[in-house]
Amino acid sequence: MPIKKFSITYLLLCLVLILSSCGSQESKQTEVDEEKEATNKASEIKKNSVIIDIQPYEGLPKEITEHIFSELKKIHPNVSLLSTIALPQRAFYKPRGRYRADTLIDMLRNKTPNGHVTIGLTNKDISTSSGKHFDWGVMGLGFQPGKACVASTFRLSKTNTKEQFFKVAIHELGHTQGLPHCPNTQCIMTDAEGKNKTDNEKGFCSKCKAVLVNKGFDLSKLSL
Repeated sequence: MPIKKFSITYLLLCLVLILSSCGSQESKQTEVDEEKEATNKASEIKKNSVIIDIQPYEGLPKEITEHIFSELKKIHPNVSLLSTIALPQRAFYKPRGRYRADTLIDMLRNKTPNGHVTIGLTNKDISTSSGKHFDWGVMGLGFQPGKACVASTFRLSKTNTKEQFFKVAIHELGHTQGLPHCPNTQCIMTDAEGKNKTDNEKGFCSKCKAVLVNKGFDLSKLSL
């Protein structure tokens, strides 16, 4: 009798171990499948994401250009830095001594290849038409969506220019990726409304972030 009892106990133990092993293997396979799916999705997003071309204009300090380049590289897999070029005289608005941002964008767009988006960077004053104002000074401009945008340091703080300029740059790039202005006043996509609100911007809100992540941006590495 003791032997028979031992045999039944042993068989039950073996059955439990077998079932446990099967469950563990299924769990591991599920984890592998989920990881593979996530990797494939990330790879697909990266493949379909645009290439960001940074176009600096003459006069912009090199360290500012390099800061924008290095910060964008942290959050996007495809960023290139183009050679510095002169600001086109065709975009110069002599009555106000400014460069028309919409003209700059038009010229950048015409030389931007498919699958790319170009951001022009300058330290000169830029402007565009806004409502009843024909020549409205702005920190940056980008169309939603679009192949080009432009940003300027002219209206930014002199003490933390780099940090503010990066926010302006990714704000305009956000427009090119289809993002409108955001009602969240702490979101980078908030409307400046003629003011410099960059110091109040803490990052992208969840809705804006979701759009950019789907476009290939890795905002987990965003440092502000």
